[in-house]
Amino acid sequence: MRGTHESVENDSQQGVQLFDTFLTMQSPSSRPLSAVQLLACGAGIVTLSMGIRHGFGLWLQPITQAQDWTRETFAFALALQNLAWGIAGIFAGMVADRFGAFRVIVAGSILYGLGLLGMAHSPTPLLFAGTAGILIGIAQAGTTYAVIYGVIGRNVPAERRTWAMGIAAAAGSFGQFLMVPTEGFLIGHFGWQQALELLGIAALLMIPLAWGLREPGFAGGGTLKRDQTIGQALAEAFGYRSFQLLTLGYFVCGFQVVFIGVHMPSYLRDHGLSPQVASYSLALIGLFNVFGTYIAGSLGQRLAKRKILAFIYFTRAVVIGIFLLAPLTPMSVYIFSAIMGMLWLSTVPVTNGIVAQIFGVQHLSMLGGFVFFSHQIGSFLGVWLGGVLYDRTGNYDMVWAITIALGILAGVLNLPIREAAIPRGAPQPA
Repeated sequence: MRGTHESVENDSQQGVQLFDTFLTMQSPSSRPLSAVQLLACGAGIVTLSMGIRHGFGLWLQPITQAQDWTRETFAFALALQNLAWGIAGIFAGMVADRFGAFRVIVAGSILYGLGLLGMAHSPTPLLFAGTAGILIGIAQAGTTYAVIYGVIGRNVPAERRTWAMGIAAAAGSFGQFLMVPTEGFLIGHFGWQQALELLGIAALLMIPLAWGLREPGFAGGGTLKRDQTIGQALAEAFGYRSFQLLTLGYFVCGFQVVFIGVHMPSYLRDHGLSPQVASYSLALIGLFNVFGTYIAGSLGQRLAKRKILAFIYFTRAVVIGIFLLAPLTPMSVYIFSAIMGMLWLSTVPVTNGIVAQIFGVQHLSMLGGFVFFSHQIGSFLGVWLGGVLYDRTGNYDMVWAITIALGILAGVLNLPIREAAIPRGAPQPA
């Protein structure tokens, strides 16, 4: 009996040792997510989330005509969406940094589905602003770049981080290329309401993809140890001039891309071009941005990221100016869309790469959320002013001029940024 007891005790000790070994293997430092799993699931989520979002401009005329609303009403709802996305993105980043991205993405995908359903059946402008605006905006905060880039930052080595972020951004661009024509097809064959319902179901596909982003360090509700508190990280970032300049420049990115993405279809129709030209133009932006974001992410590993950003903003201003001066034809629209596509979201991996390079990855989702909040303030003003100034003047000329001036300003703001890791002494109390 004594031998049997000793045997059981030895077996128990071996079992405890094996369990400890298993826990060690699950730590994020010893076994990060594989690159294939990380990029496949992250890219799939961004493809759906950003792909659905990029097609919202196709609903401007069907919804305003069916509901007898002004363009300003529709534009204000999408402006609220961008603002809600920016505000919620800060808190989504905080939660994802501390508890992992899985829960945040699941909640975001559910809210996305509910928001699209509400967008389809909102009888008043107020309810439309609440669903298409606030609810979908919160959903996007939990299913797009800030959260996904946090996972990438924690699991990809620094020398490949910007490249991996470029892959994720390219996936969002591919989502635009894939989803915008799909959404145009759904509207044409099922009507705008049922098309939104079908997209609401599609948004739920992000839940199984989120399963592949469950980081071992957050298993069982665990959290990761961090050297800085949230207060310390925020005080450091907002007191650093390069972070301030980067944030201001990102405001311009939001203004430009959301104004073009939402109002471009209506601008083209106002000038007598067919709805198909608008759909193809947005699809071309998405297709060429697949290459633009990947190239920007790859170049960010070898060249100064601030110079890449300055080049992107300056070039946008030049391209928009030439587009407005040239005769407006389907071919000129397609050329403009292709070139703008190369520059569209190519700012995203480079901007987040600078944040990670300066401050590290412990608070990357949160700090990226604050930078993105500036982007979304610009998005709010771009889409809202587009509707307001159109209703006041009958054209988009003034807003186009603002996009050119802002592009030049953003290029100037990014040139003085310092990309080196910020020097830190002993941790200070928040």
